[in-house]
Amino acid sequence: MNDAAMPAAAPEALLEVEHIGRSFFKPDGDPLLVLEDVNLRLKRGEIVGLLGRSGSGKSTLLRLIAGLDAPSRGTVRYLGTPVAGPAEGISMVFQGFALFPWLTVLGNVQLGLEAMRLPEAEIRKRSLAAIDLIGLDGYESAYPRELSGGMRQRVGFARALVVHPNILLMDEPFSALDVLTAETLRNDFLDLWGRGELPIGAVLLVTHNIEEAVQMCDRLLIFSTHPGRVVSEIPIDLPQPREPLDPRFRALVDRVYVEMTARPGHGRDGARAERPAPVGIGTPLDHVSTNLLAGLIEAVSEPPYGGRADLPAIAQALHMEGDDLFPVAETLQMLRLAEVGGGDIRLTEAGLAFAHSDTDERKSLFARHLLAYVPLAAHVRRVLDERSAHRAPKSRFLDELEDNMAEEAAEQTLRAVISWGRYAEIFAYDDQRQVFTLENPA
Repeated sequence: MNDAAMPAAAPEALLEVEHIGRSFFKPDGDPLLVLEDVNLRLKRGEIVGLLGRSGSGKSTLLRLIAGLDAPSRGTVRYLGTPVAGPAEGISMVFQGFALFPWLTVLGNVQLGLEAMRLPEAEIRKRSLAAIDLIGLDGYESAYPRELSGGMRQRVGFARALVVHPNILLMDEPFSALDVLTAETLRNDFLDLWGRGELPIGAVLLVTHNIEEAVQMCDRLLIFSTHPGRVVSEIPIDLPQPREPLDPRFRALVDRVYVEMTARPGHGRDGARAERPAPVGIGTPLDHVSTNLLAGLIEAVSEPPYGGRADLPAIAQALHMEGDDLFPVAETLQMLRLAEVGGGDIRLTEAGLAFAHSDTDERKSLFARHLLAYVPLAAHVRRVLDERSAHRAPKSRFLDELEDNMAEEAAEQTLRAVISWGRYAEIFAYDDQRQVFTLENPA
């Protein structure tokens, strides 16, 4: 905890999010619910992590808290006052570096203070102090193009810290960095936080990296998707610094995987998952390549797993983060080639058969499961079969999808089915003409 960063008179709850909902409108005018009934409190001296699959609304929630967007319902209160626009005392560090390329390091860091109309001497003093604190002393006159990715993100941190915020919002701040640079910057941040040298009161961190979340946070909020809701809260009571090989650390990582693979109404005790509910034509799909699907099946089928693997263990073995692994595992579950639950993945009989088949047998098995369990793929094939020319434009299906989901999600969903259909050889697609056919377009 970093209680020294805030004056003793400050209220315990810096932030209160009450029954927040956020909807956007689809092209047909119907609402698309992104967040539903989200509640959280952020106390001074704590780091709280938000974990969930892509599409769970975590970044949207940060924008609402920062006052960059307004909720459709509910209230965000900062220091007891409803947030109705950008709030002084709340800063954000973005996933991208978001630096102005024509400004030097010092110029980028000074921006926030200039907006506050502080005296020039105070602006320079605080900016130089923030640059020194974050480890960039000597680079004040450098431009972003001269800096490495890690250095540019340090500038982003300095720019956020220089205004001495009560709340620091971090939206995947380390995800654009290589593994070693991210680890260094994370450790430096935690070291400064632990010594009470950061001029901030509390941190709200969005991340897809489960180990990062366990390493940095005092508690984690797990979000569901479509719409985003807080479905679980996990306290992290390990002392800092935390050792990733510590059995207690590994147990917490395992627990997060269990919580993130649990479905509403199902136990989280590691029991075998029941089969998922069927998807519909209007269900958004992750665009997961068949190479990744086959690769995960092969990895789980081989020793030491023998058809069943602990998700944290297989993620570590394949050098994948949870957010990269979950779409692959859940697509296999949708296709009934695997079952996911309790933090484990288990290959079904069909999944094991796929692992031990040759290329043609794999394609045939995949085609049967694709047509049986992915209604959009079966729908495309049925339309092609029924038309005398056995052709249909992409727009025929894209317009239909956009009646049920956002434009970006519709494009991704159709791309997924195109990729899987090509592999299964149930239809062909000519991207140049944007036409589906039953014949190879070549």
